[in-house]
Amino acid sequence: MRTSWLAAALVAITLISGCGEGSTAGDSGDKDAPTIALFLPESKTTRYEAFDRPLFEAKVKALCADCKLLYQNADQDAAKQQQQVEAALAQGADVLVLDAVDASAVASLVNQAKQKKVPVIAYDRLISAISYEYYVSFNNVRVGEMQGQALLDAMTKAGTVDKGKIVMINGAPTDPSSADYKTGAHKVLDGKVQIGREFDTPDWSPDKAQQEMEQAITALGRDSIVGVLSANDGMASGAIAAMKRAGFPTLPPITGQDAELAAVQRILTGEQYMTIYLNIRAEAEKAAELAVALGRGEKPAAPTTVNNGTAAIPSFLLDPIPVTADKVKETIVKDGFYKASEICTAEVAAACAKAGIQ
Repeated sequence: MRTSWLAAALVAITLISGCGEGSTAGDSGDKDAPTIALFLPESKTTRYEAFDRPLFEAKVKALCADCKLLYQNADQDAAKQQQQVEAALAQGADVLVLDAVDASAVASLVNQAKQKKVPVIAYDRLISAISYEYYVSFNNVRVGEMQGQALLDAMTKAGTVDKGKIVMINGAPTDPSSADYKTGAHKVLDGKVQIGREFDTPDWSPDKAQQEMEQAITALGRDSIVGVLSANDGMASGAIAAMKRAGFPTLPPITGQDAELAAVQRILTGEQYMTIYLNIRAEAEKAAELAVALGRGEKPAAPTTVNNGTAAIPSFLLDPIPVTADKVKETIVKDGFYKASEICTAEVAAACAKAGIQ
């Protein structure tokens, strides 16, 4: 269950030498105890600090007890991330695992690493314009396709496909995954629904998503909106807040991604239609395995490649899973991503019982 692996992760974190802000690395080039640096982009999305970081760090320590770990979160600040990466290189990092704030603007950082013969893994977001060792993520176009299909299915069931317009709230334009999600959603939705308003949301901000939804309601009219394609759960929360504030008698179906706890609860109570469940454990642990291997001078074969505009990057792409209320028990709860007791608070207890979650 999730409690046990999170506890193990937290224990591992306390054992990490030199981890976190202001930490220092050991000597570079030690194949038995390489220094691995992990850089995550922001903390507004709960997954990074709650899952990606502890899972990655725990797996590294399980594979390499003597490995040294550096960790930094950029808080959605590209300039801050640049300073963090440059500092890690100066401190002797042997491997970089980089989830870029602005994936189109970090080629210079990757180049700095290449000059020092430090391998780079692009984590979650594809870095463009330069070659590097690996890319570890999910099939992002497929995520968008699943979101679009789920929304279309919900609207078809409600008989509202031709009764109004949808609003699309896409992710940050600096995140190349956002473009993939959008591409996938449009592949499913174009020609089948009317898109009344579409937004690219800076920083994946729930607050900005709420403002965008308010603009859409003002422009289109409350009664004409029959669906909302939100690229993730945080922005879905903002859109839902805007619709509640506008007095929607019934919320239209709305999509999400990341299986945030609050979103899973909203799905069970009917405020949100679905989320995309990403097996972050598998993603973080694969990145950790590759980082340790690279630190030891090894280079495992990848099952596929992804063209980043400059090179075919050896890639590990995991499968996303669409989750509606009837699928929460067999996916999120079964995997131990959340315990039933965490989901089924007093406000959600009746909905949990209906979904067979105890």
